[in-house]
Amino acid sequence: MGRAIAVELARCGARVAIAARNAGPIDATVAELRAAGCEAVGIAADVTQAADVERLVAETIARFGRLDVLVNAVGRSARGTLLATRPEEIAALVDVNLLAAARVTQAAAPDLLAARGHVINIGSLASKLPGRYMGGYSAAKFALCGYTEQLRAELAAEGLKVLLACPGPIARDEPRQYAASDPALPAGAEQPGGGVRLAGMAADDVARRILRAAEQDRPELVLPAKARAVLIAAAISPRLGGWLLRKFS
Repeated sequence: MGRAIAVELARCGARVAIAARNAGPIDATVAELRAAGCEAVGIAADVTQAADVERLVAETIARFGRLDVLVNAVGRSARGTLLATRPEEIAALVDVNLLAAARVTQAAAPDLLAARGHVINIGSLASKLPGRYMGGYSAAKFALCGYTEQLRAELAAEGLKVLLACPGPIARDEPRQYAASDPALPAGAEQPGGGVRLAGMAADDVARRILRAAEQDRPELVLPAKARAVLIAAAISPRLGGWLLRKFS
């Protein structure tokens, strides 16, 4: 998703700084962006490390002079039940899925507020609906949802726009498998979505929808549309929402 959003931002005429832990994927994406005429820079950084975060923001500002949009597209998933997941494993998931976004947002906040810019946090359907075999991942992504809503409540009056994007499984050329903390999980639980019956969505299409939602200053985007129907049902009747989740996973 991070790469797809960077490509879509470049297509819209933005100057783009991208970051990841490893230089190889960064260099390949930066070369692609520059070949398309985008002014782009890649910065190797681990956003679970405070020093790397400070350097990432400082280098971006030094290169471009301003920061209008921050996209927190970092995440790590897992499969298992909560009772089979050690608290230390849950803490590690929270560090990547919540605290990484909090670190970068806090470091970038002065420049984003000066630009009356956007924060786009990439959550997951697991930020809104508890997948049956998502375990600690769902707990961490729900926390990101709460963080995003709190950030919006505190800073909307100062002009900061905040979007939470919650896409379902993303289609990949090579399907990703997830390690399961519980060997008793049924077949299919290790697949993207944790057993939810949803087809993978194209990353470039999701990226376009996310940026369109940001342009419209929407607070939240949930994809696909049928997942929104389950959310509405769960808001009306948690019992009905739970039944639907069990039925479709």
